[in-house]
Amino acid sequence: MVDVLLGLQWGDEGKGKIVDYLAANYDIIARFQGGPNAGHTLYVNGNKVVLHTIPSGVFQSHCLNLIGNGVVIDPVTLQKEINTIVALQPDVLSRLFVSHRAHLIVPTHRALDAASEAAKGSEKIGSTLKGIGPAYMDKTGRNGLRVGDVLSKDFNEKYNRIKEKHLQILSHYEHQVDWQEWETQFFAAVEFLRTLQIVNGEYWLDNHLKAGKKVLAEGAQGSMLDIDFGTYPFVTSSNTITAGVCSGLGVAPSKVGDVYGITKAYCTRVGGGPFPTELEDETGEALRKAGNEFGATTGRPRRCGWIDLVALRYAVMLSGVTKLIVTKADVMDSFDPVKLAVAYKVDGVETQELPYDLCSVQVEPVFKTFPGWEKPIGECKNYEETPAVFKEYCSFVEQYLGTKVAYVSNGTGRDQLLHIP
Repeated sequence: MVDVLLGLQWGDEGKGKIVDYLAANYDIIARFQGGPNAGHTLYVNGNKVVLHTIPSGVFQSHCLNLIGNGVVIDPVTLQKEINTIVALQPDVLSRLFVSHRAHLIVPTHRALDAASEAAKGSEKIGSTLKGIGPAYMDKTGRNGLRVGDVLSKDFNEKYNRIKEKHLQILSHYEHQVDWQEWETQFFAAVEFLRTLQIVNGEYWLDNHLKAGKKVLAEGAQGSMLDIDFGTYPFVTSSNTITAGVCSGLGVAPSKVGDVYGITKAYCTRVGGGPFPTELEDETGEALRKAGNEFGATTGRPRRCGWIDLVALRYAVMLSGVTKLIVTKADVMDSFDPVKLAVAYKVDGVETQELPYDLCSVQVEPVFKTFPGWEKPIGECKNYEETPAVFKEYCSFVEQYLGTKVAYVSNGTGRDQLLHIP
């Protein structure tokens, strides 16, 4: 079976640490969507490591790691990332596999991303300018370059065709980017890419499943950024929910087992877009500082607010979450009261459903309030030690969402994860 781990908010839920923890129970970790705008932060032997493309199982020496066909890959970023990891995990290349069908980000994709975002002015969506959106557009437009293409004799011709197409589009934009210097790096990284273990990902995975291997599919970004079901148009360019596993790895729906859904004990968002529970006051700033809420990849300060159970229940429903993991519970240690949004008021009408278009309506969240914890969650060694009010909080979340809270993360360390029996 293929179990799934994904974020249930707008990303940055702490997926990297959880995958690293759960990887001990799996033989293979596979990324199924997204690009190098993802930033999964792990702490390995006291070292902070941020993974952008490579699955978070690389620091488990028994785990094989697959970059699936649903991922878009910047060869330059991938090479830099591997070079960083090799210093900490020398055998990484022997356990890393890349799907033939994964699409490539080329230098002019990044130029298009920057030009397009600049042209939007005040309506910017908050792109990380990594070229991910344009790469997915070429994929669906049937113009893309794939990893398997780097092995073909006519790769340069294919590259030049897509570059010429991009240059024609770029000529219509006022904002121009000096992308040429990126090209030398790109071709050097393509040479490196050719040395990696490039496989038919869907067959490779199927053979391992038939051999009884346990697979964990690792998502990037968050459910509320899903291209179909997120807060459109302020979304990413791929399917970030469980359905994306099937198309992003080439596995049948019947192969999907448990779905681990991750949420912070509060909410954050990077870039533009609606955020019903956002706190643009001292409390929001206190959350940002307490949670160190700055982007792992971009360094951008994240917008912060109370946890949104309306949006969370929507995400749980879409992905069929069987096990909920609440991260950064310790960040709430210094807050009293602790609030949870349990409904929205839209045009004066209370609802527990997410509106079709959050961008076009005024939403007033309705909150349930819990008093602060009697003692810090961060000091607890097991769930039994957590204060009674926190246990009530977890029970309420379970009842509202209709799914089990299986783990609570109460710190950045690998061992700071409380299992709830």
